[in-house]
Amino acid sequence: MAKILITGMSGLIGTAFAKQISSEHNITALNRSHIADTPTIRADISEYEAIRPAFDGIDTVVHLAAKAGDQFTWDELLKTNIEGTRNVYEAAADANCQRVIFASSGATVSGWESVEPYKSIAEGNYDAAPDAWDMIKVDAPTRPAGIYGSTKVWGEALGRYYSDTKNLSVLNIRLGYVNAEDKPKGNRAYSIWCSQRDITHALTLAVNAKENVRFDTFFVNSNNKWGYRDLEHTRDILGFIPQDHAEEYR
Repeated sequence: MAKILITGMSGLIGTAFAKQISSEHNITALNRSHIADTPTIRADISEYEAIRPAFDGIDTVVHLAAKAGDQFTWDELLKTNIEGTRNVYEAAADANCQRVIFASSGATVSGWESVEPYKSIAEGNYDAAPDAWDMIKVDAPTRPAGIYGSTKVWGEALGRYYSDTKNLSVLNIRLGYVNAEDKPKGNRAYSIWCSQRDITHALTLAVNAKENVRFDTFFVNSNNKWGYRDLEHTRDILGFIPQDHAEEYR
């Protein structure tokens, strides 16, 4: 059993993922609040010296802690998504962890929704959409539509640096839209929704990915009829096959 450190475990995805993986691996939480029935190091990821001891003896770090969305101020995004992410990578490298799984976001490419056909698809204007469209692949240029997505682009790039220079495997998981209701809400969600079951399965596959997967990036969504983010690479490398699809909730 590997030793897994989960940052931001009290969040929606962290809670669901911990339930999924706790029977397979030894779990520790790095969180600002205590997690019941789980060893917890209480600290803010923006404070390097406070979080550094949590990484000793850890095999894989699943970095979920973040300010998610453009409703947050620049100072909030800077503290958590920039400084905090740098601290997580630095602590993982210093502690000789083997892998960091970085919870990136589909927001790294959401700017593509400003152009056709993705604009019509995201707006739910399906009559204006073509019968088929080119999927956005993980190697397409990033195109964030806000500061939040830009911080995730930066986190992916920082992971590349740490993977290249610190012998650290880094897997970027570009999360789809996961919510507490576990169903799509609004037109855009029918393109980018990801069920809790699918995201926890994908994260588990990332934890268990082969050692020779040193750096890579993966879209993770459910199997949505109107999706535009390509899942082929995620399937080929991680073996991810989504079980749910947004159209179930029309």
